[in-house]
Amino acid sequence: MTHMEFSHPYFGVFVMFVLSFGVFLTVVYIARVIGRKIARLNTEKLKTTLYECGPEVTKQPSSVSIQFYLMALLFILFDIEIIFMFPWAINFQVLGWFGFVEMILFILLLTIGFIYAWRKGALEWHSIK
Repeated sequence: MTHMEFSHPYFGVFVMFVLSFGVFLTVVYIARVIGRKIARLNTEKLKTTLYECGPEVTKQPSSVSIQFYLMALLFILFDIEIIFMFPWAINFQVLGWFGFVEMILFILLLTIGFIYAWRKGALEWHSIK
C-alpha cells in the first residue's frame, strides 16, 4: 500500500481520542510542575512537633501490608473472570456443546486457581499483632 486511507468511519473518533489523551497528559504534567513549584517543602519539622499534649512523635515508615494488595489483586482477577461468563450466558444456545465444554474448562481452571490461592494462604487475613 503506497498511500494512507482516511475513509474509515471511526478514524475521526480515533484522532479525537489520541488528541484528548495528549491534552490530558500535558495538563497533568503542567499541574505537577506547578504543584511542585508552589508546594511548601519545609513542613516536615512541623509534622513532628507536639500538639498541646501527648507522647513524643516518632517517625515510622508508612508501609501498607502486602495483604491489602494481594486481596485487591485476587478480587480483580476473579471479578474479571466472572465478567467473561456473561457473553457465554447470553449466547449459550448459539454456542452449543462446544461453548458448554469451553466454559466448563474455564470454570475448572478458575477453581484450580482459587484452590491454589486458598492452599497458599492468600485468602487468610493475617493479624498485625
